Amino acid sequence: MSRYAIQMKGIVKRFGGVLANDHVDFAVKRGEIHALLGENGAGKSTVMSLLTGIYRADGGETLIHGSTVRIASPRDAMALGIGMVHQSFRLVPALTALENIILGERGQVWRGSSWRKQKLEVIDAICSAYGLQVELLKPV
Repeated sequence: MSRYAIQMKGIVKRFGGVLANDHVDFAVKRGEIHALLGENGAGKSTVMSLLTGIYRADGGETLIHGSTVRIASPRDAMALGIGMVHQSFRLVPALTALENIILGERGQVWRGSSWRKQKLEVIDAICSAYGLQVELLKPV
């Protein structure tokens, strides 16, 4: 098994004549948290949008646990366990933090109170493990 949960190798993305990502490499081990930093227009959101299936790469390779994958849609990314928490402008203000986190999870946000309670406990434990103080039941 690969030592990386996610690897992106030589990723290229163009928008017309604009080269947004020029042979980008990115790797994450299981349990790691990364922050992508850079100037506006550096390609941070583009490379993450490629990983989450919003865009498709023009070149390069994406591997999950050492196996090459093709992520053609956000649904593909979610099936692989890949999601992204976007900046606040992409949150749904009328929903709680918990609801925003689980919004796309197999379309089951409103499935039932026991399911939601279980999700609350899991996400609360993750927040605690990483020292994040998030009021999960308050609207964002």
